[in-house]
Amino acid sequence: MQNWALPEINLLLCDRCGLCVAECPASAVEMGAQGPFIARPADCTYCAQCDAICPRGAITCTYEIVWATDD
Repeated sequence: MQNWALPEINLLLCDRCGLCVAECPASAVEMGAQGPFIARPADCTYCAQCDAICPRGAITCTYEIVWATDD
């Protein structure tokens, strides 16, 4: 499970505001010396909240979750 599709954080665009850290419902994101990073990949629920709230567009979720329906 090392090839998980985690949110990608572009540290060149990031202004280190900390919103992604504060708003991550799984507490998977932490602020490091270089900026935010996914500290606990196993805890990431792929909710894409970090992508949605980043004011600089520095976080990108390169995956899409599609829920199956019971037809």
